[in-house]
This record gives sequence, structure tokens and C-alpha cells, in this order.
Amino acid sequence: MTAATAAPVRGTASGSTGTRRNGRSRRWLGLLLLLALTVAACLVSVAVGTRAIGLGEVWRALFDGGLTSEEAVIVRQLRVPRTVLGLLVGMALGVAGALMQGHTRNPLGDPGLLGVTAGASLAVVLSIAVLGISTPSGYVWFAFLGALTGTVLVYAIGSAGRGGATPITLALAGAALSALMYGLVRAVLVSDQQTLDSFRFWVVGALAGRDADVAWQVAPFIVLGLLLAVVNAPALNLLGLGEDVARGLGQRIWLARAVGLASITLLAGAATAACGPIAFVGLVVPHAVRAVTGPDHRWLVPCSALAGAVLLLAADVIGRVVARPGELQVGIVLALIGAPFFIALVRRRKTVGL
Repeated sequence: MTAATAAPVRGTASGSTGTRRNGRSRRWLGLLLLLALTVAACLVSVAVGTRAIGLGEVWRALFDGGLTSEEAVIVRQLRVPRTVLGLLVGMALGVAGALMQGHTRNPLGDPGLLGVTAGASLAVVLSIAVLGISTPSGYVWFAFLGALTGTVLVYAIGSAGRGGATPITLALAGAALSALMYGLVRAVLVSDQQTLDSFRFWVVGALAGRDADVAWQVAPFIVLGLLLAVVNAPALNLLGLGEDVARGLGQRIWLARAVGLASITLLAGAATAACGPIAFVGLVVPHAVRAVTGPDHRWLVPCSALAGAVLLLAADVIGRVVARPGELQVGIVLALIGAPFFIALVRRRKTVGL
């Protein structure tokens, strides 16, 4: 090879290396920025509420265990558990949405596509109507069991055909089974006014009214789901090349699908059980994050977790502030700010592929 031909080769290699370095630097910068925003959102969530409490009083309530004023009780027993729950649920929904879109190859996919939300809703309705349970800490286990049952049924139906479970069959099975379960939910609600009154507080999606027990109940499932998502991320990158290519590279397709499905079920099921159906987090967050990380799920998963927490906590704080002395539930706030944001994302001409 002559020097004249070698020079362009070296230049091309150098340019490719520089591009990779710039991409990695951008991802690290985005991850650190999201981490800082998450910390800031947690601090604001603890400090701001429907009742005005000075920052000095908030600080003393957090670090002086002997303080027994009314403000200290509000901070320690209401705002801190609410912030912790919002952090966990936001991370869970953001990651579940990223995995759902990756496994189904559907840019409009969200955790509800696998029957998680419908299964949880049906279980909560039945627990209220049949067993008379009316508190979040009481029906959280029924909601989680319903979410798990819904996902298992969707997977069983979607894998019953000759080709087994595929993104298309799972999406179709999820849509059909969700329609059936929501029909049963409506049938129970129409015939029982008392159940309707209790169910409507859960179905709107909220962090209010949940104590520390609810956060402790769902935390192990969310942590396990996040760990499974991290493990599943490299396999999702291979699946993005096509199942035949992934299989040729040694990836066991069934194992990758099973791990992803288990993670989505744990994350979305626990989040829905704790706070009710919360829309737009799992749908919008992966799209916004993908603009920085690209389609690499090794970066998309942790960044979606942090962005989901920031979005949920920010929406919760907005709901407390705009409707003082009352508050708007976080599910309503997310619907108001999430729908226009998602429309703007869809209308962008340049989108990052899945």
C-alpha cells in the first residue's frame, strides 16, 4: 500500500475513533446531568408542598430526629415517603417503557401493552368489591398479582402459535386481553357504586395517600426488575440487529425475551400496584433519552431510570403547587404535560431509530 492510499485509511479510522469518543462523552455528560436533576428533584419534592415550610425547618426535620413539631412530622412522615415512592415508581416506569419499546420494536409501546395495567386494575376492582379492601397498602398485593397474571396470560397466548412469542403476537395478545379485562372492570363498576367510589381514587394515578409501608412493599420488586433490565440491555442491542443475526452471534432469543418480560412485569406491576395506572412516563421518557444515548440500551436503561424519576417527581411537585391548598394528582399532571410533549416528539422529522 502506498503512502497516498494509506493516508485516507488512517484519516477515516481517526475520524471514526473521534466520533465514538464524542458519543461516549455525550452519554456520560447526559447521565451525570440526569443524576444531578434527580437529586435536585428529590430535594424539591421534600421541600415544596401544599403547606409552606421554610427550608431551615425542612433541614432540621430531616437531620434532627428529636424534633416533634407539626412541620417535622409532615416532612418525615408524608413528604419523604412520598418522594422515595416517586423516585422508585418513576425509575420503574421509565425503564419498563424502554424495555417494552425495545422488545416489541414498537415506538408507541408502553408497559400497558402487555396487560400489566389491565390485570392490576381488574385485581384491584375485585379486591374492593369482593373483599372490601379500600386502602393502598391493602390492595397493593392484589394489584401486583393481577399485573403478573395479566402478563403471564399475554405471553401464553402470544406464544401459542407456530412461530412462538414474537413482538407482533405479544402486542396483539396484549391488546385483546386488555380489552377483555377492562370490560370486566367496567361490568363490576357499573353494578357497584361503592366499588366505583373507591376505585376512582386508585385509577387516577397518584403518590398522595401512600405511606412508607407501600414504598417498602414494592421496593424489592423494583430493585430486582432494575437489575434484570441492566442484565437484559446487551441482549436487546443484539436483538435490534434482527433475531437471525442475534442467534448467529450466540444470543439465546428465548432467554432474552424471558428476562425482558420478567423485568417489565416486576417494574410496571410494582409501580401500578403502588400508585395506580400512570401514563406517559414509560411512553415519553425513552424517546427523550434516546436522543442523547442513541439506541444503545446499555446507556438507555440507566438514563431512562433517572429521567423517569425526574419527570414523575417534577409532575408531583407541580400538582402540589398549582392547586393550593389542594393538589392535582400526578396522573392528571402527566396527562396535561405529557400529551403535548409526546406530540412534539412524534412530529419531529429527525427521530432516533429503535
